[in-house]
Amino acid sequence: MATRRAPTPARTALVSFPGVRAFDVSVITEVWGVDRTDRGVPPFDLRRIAADPAPIPLRGGLSLTPDRTLSWLNRADLIVVPGLDDHLTPAPAPVLEALRRAHTRSTPIAALCGGAFTLAQAGLLDGRRAVTHWNLTDLLRTHHPRVTVVPDALFLHDDNIWTSAGTAAGIDLCLHLVRTTHGAEAAAAIARSMVTAPFRTGTQAQFIEHPTPHTDRDADTLAAVRAYALTHLAEPHTVAGLAARAGMSPRSFARHFQASTGTTPLRWLITQRVAAAQKLLERTDLPLPEVAGRTGFGSEITMRQHFATHLATSPRDYRLAFQHTLDQPEVDMARPHP
Repeated sequence: MATRRAPTPARTALVSFPGVRAFDVSVITEVWGVDRTDRGVPPFDLRRIAADPAPIPLRGGLSLTPDRTLSWLNRADLIVVPGLDDHLTPAPAPVLEALRRAHTRSTPIAALCGGAFTLAQAGLLDGRRAVTHWNLTDLLRTHHPRVTVVPDALFLHDDNIWTSAGTAAGIDLCLHLVRTTHGAEAAAAIARSMVTAPFRTGTQAQFIEHPTPHTDRDADTLAAVRAYALTHLAEPHTVAGLAARAGMSPRSFARHFQASTGTTPLRWLITQRVAAAQKLLERTDLPLPEVAGRTGFGSEITMRQHFATHLATSPRDYRLAFQHTLDQPEVDMARPHP
């Protein structure tokens, strides 16, 4: 009997230099630096990259010891840049040049929170959309006017470059990158280990400080409607029907829903249906038309169209890439996090 070859670990580079934020370093390490192969997560090879091997001081009396220099970025499958304690900290010129070369090679690059300032220093965000913490948007616009700063997303993707908003959104982006590369089950296993939500879409609004008395008082109602929709994905839903369940007019419901989630009810519903279909494709052998029916797409054609829009792939190709080879119990319905 042939012995199955162990999968090649995905190579992730954590780029570091004096001034990077300890929390973001910890998040990156927790996602890609912990061996969870016993829980079905693929192996990762996380390397801490810096211009030289000298220990890097972090706030709070911590330090980070690099284990590779910048030349290792040539081998990386993904590069992740932490945020900064002082968001105007200049990155070393060799780091900026290495990031530019990596982008030229089409290596995906992700920045957490204020890490967007580092990518902007490298010129990688010029003419592109980017997000950072809501309290830093004006600062990013002022110092890097060629960047199109989006104020209310959790994370964004533009030309193989990812940026994310504040603290928790960095976790969201890291899990999203695992999910899109290694599948929803791998991301969910990591999220369970971290005791965090496995799935929040990048279209949800940041928690920006402004008066929201009306949306606050309707928050429980809207959450209940979302929970109902998630447990009845196979059913057809309309804005009018969901609004009636919330006891609101369709116009009022749509307005409050967008204020709460940062997206429209129908876009949110499609995103949840795609996530549910991903899970069924990974964990079951259900025929594609049945997956489409169980997740509310109605037809395989409609599901295929939404997969192309959201994931740039087809349901069939997604299954080939991410379906588990180990025996797993069949599930009746995947339930993304509301």
